[in-house]
Amino acid sequence: MPLKTMPWLRLVLGTLLLSSATAWAKWEVNMTPGVTAISREIYDLHMIIFWICVVIGILVFGVMFWSVFAHRKSKGAQPAQFHESTFVELIWTTIPFVILIAMAVPATKSLIKIYDTKESEIDIKITGYQWKWHYDYLNDGFGFFSNLSTPSDEIHNKAPKGENYLLEVDEPLVIPINTKVRFLVTANDVIHSWWVPAIAVKKDAIPGFVNEAWTIIEEPGTYRGQCAELCGKDHGFMPVVVVAKEKADYQTWVDERKAAAQQESGLKDKVWSMEDLMERGEKTYATYCAACHNSDGTGIPPQFPGLKGSAIAVGDKSAHVDVVLNGRPGTYMAAFGAQLNEVDLAAVITYERNAWGNDTGDLIQPAEIAKIKAAQ
Repeated sequence: MPLKTMPWLRLVLGTLLLSSATAWAKWEVNMTPGVTAISREIYDLHMIIFWICVVIGILVFGVMFWSVFAHRKSKGAQPAQFHESTFVELIWTTIPFVILIAMAVPATKSLIKIYDTKESEIDIKITGYQWKWHYDYLNDGFGFFSNLSTPSDEIHNKAPKGENYLLEVDEPLVIPINTKVRFLVTANDVIHSWWVPAIAVKKDAIPGFVNEAWTIIEEPGTYRGQCAELCGKDHGFMPVVVVAKEKADYQTWVDERKAAAQQESGLKDKVWSMEDLMERGEKTYATYCAACHNSDGTGIPPQFPGLKGSAIAVGDKSAHVDVVLNGRPGTYMAAFGAQLNEVDLAAVITYERNAWGNDTGDLIQPAEIAKIKAAQ
């Protein structure tokens, strides 16, 4: 049947060709040069090795295809009768050895630079948690958690995906430009991997171990990455965002963070109202708890039980506090006693006991949490 008599077939073929062209236009498989000197060096090394492999491939397959074509049976070619050529064996041993040495020398030089973390000006401890990062600025005495900030409506397809879908956080890691920053990478629970392609840093975060990495970013900007280790149910919701600032802007930011940390430490002695605790607790719950227990408290049974009307949220208050502070070994319930400050712990427990119709009327003050933690 002629093609012109089958309009549906022409439509299908046209759609396939159009989609193929679009896909080809976006087909990117190579590495990126990055924004640091070491990332560009890694990229250059990658390209050198790539072209060496291309030349080897062309030579080997060229000789193979020529041999098959020129010595085919139809031309009357007869197989050569020879055995154990010392010269040939020397050639095919020496050439690969020389190629490997030529590749190993620049690779070794780059690896030595990558592992040289000496003479850093700023040290930052990076700790992986399910499923967030904690940054400790060891030189300045403050730290904070960095959580995914992509709206839940985008995740559940109730709103269009944003430009940086699943690659945006509430608190990015901020560092100054033209400064050697050393990262001390570890984990609190399972194995994670802190990865930012633009600065060529990818380090495993392993509980009980501390791995080192470093970077010197030359230009201000925002650089995004994510956890590159399968670390649990929300592995894909654990982004990394690094913001590089001018040195003066960075110092202003540090001063503001230190002042905020000092102010926050004084709030645990304040007597909070139910309204203020509920407001803060709702924000804390949305950041740390909603991923497992849902924003409406219904949970995702059986692994993640609901809190709405649950025995733990409307029952004994001390048992509720104990679960939040110490977690439940053998389950997905993490211990938040070391992750959150006294104010956030008191607020989120108060919120869970009075949201979604629980209405216990229980109010937990930060001072109570501080007393319980001190006794443990």
